[in-house]
Amino acid sequence: MKKKQLSNLGELASKLMNKQHFDCLAVASIDFKKNTYQSYATHDALFFDLASLTKPLTIGAISFLHPKLFDESMLLLLNHRAGLPPWGRLSRDSWQKQINSYEIKASKSCCYSDFSALRLMLELEKKSKKKLVEMCSSYWDELYYWQDLPPNARCAPSGFRNHKVICGEVHDDNAFVIKENCSHAGLFATIDGLSKSLINLNKSHQLLAYMQTQFKKAGPNHPRFISGWDTVLDQSKTLAGKGVSPNTFGHLGFTGTSIWIDIEKNLGTIILTNATKNYWYDRDGLNLLRRELGSFVFNN
Repeated sequence: MKKKQLSNLGELASKLMNKQHFDCLAVASIDFKKNTYQSYATHDALFFDLASLTKPLTIGAISFLHPKLFDESMLLLLNHRAGLPPWGRLSRDSWQKQINSYEIKASKSCCYSDFSALRLMLELEKKSKKKLVEMCSSYWDELYYWQDLPPNARCAPSGFRNHKVICGEVHDDNAFVIKENCSHAGLFATIDGLSKSLINLNKSHQLLAYMQTQFKKAGPNHPRFISGWDTVLDQSKTLAGKGVSPNTFGHLGFTGTSIWIDIEKNLGTIILTNATKNYWYDRDGLNLLRRELGSFVFNN
């Protein structure tokens, strides 16, 4: 993206922010062919709670980096087709017992599930005899779990818990209660760090080429999730923005974060916000921002 285009992206981002209930935004355009990126942010070097972007950046990456660890049941868990409940309250002392109690059964339809991601983490750690971070962090750059943030890290506030502002702590209640590195939520990153991490993953392990192969294997009527990444099933309505190709993959995070990568264009976009700071249930402005910024990046 040229400087003029970056300036226009910043102008568009500033305009869209006038309609939001949140106050922190960072957006990046990644050129995977040149291994470069351009970014715009309302605040410099700010860490954002990535929420469910944690899933593809951990267990999704492990399926790519260590495919031999995965059996059929693990692939069902990875792609939310194992029949586990989507969510529920967990306790610090019994969460593993609860997650392990669910039977893994192949499901024809997708049921997006935090519990599925947690179960997969437990299965992988048991099989590999390694902790989650050991298996997936080789490509990370300025990417940290919330308990491991640098002491001087400045973080975007993401809401309230027990009448106190959530800032520098994970927004997801289960991840907060568990207080361990989890597969479903808990990662924090700056826009520069996440951009460089994705470039690292593609340079060292050809992420885009791998996902292109997975799309071909899955066929034109592929399921929603492939290798732990969400996909574009309806190009006219996708939150990735207009103009993306059918071979586009990414993920959304509840705090207002997203990653989308168009394989055919060798382009990616990252949007980081603190959309849960106020009125988290009003997503209209956030979704407009996601579509407009994505459309700009993928069409310029």
